Amino acid sequence: MGLSLSKGLKMKIEILGIGCSKCKTLEENVKKALVELNIHADIFKVDEIHKIIEYGVIAAPALVVDGEVKCSGRVPYTEEIKKWLK
Repeated sequence: MGLSLSKGLKMKIEILGIGCSKCKTLEENVKKALVELNIHADIFKVDEIHKIIEYGVIAAPALVVDGEVKCSGRVPYTEEIKKWLK
């Protein structure tokens, strides 16, 4: 999924983790937030340990928006994710 935002910028969202249930819940929460905000973005799942470590993340799952780690080690609620996406 990918579309340009109104300012012509493309949002890139990465979900870091090895595919556990928390990672899947994070992905669902991100997708829900995107739908509620009517934002289209590229979503990537990153499960290679060396790439996760490159972000400085030591606890999964983690959420990265446009290269910036927003949270790690927990699953944020949809409302919290929406604040990061605006």
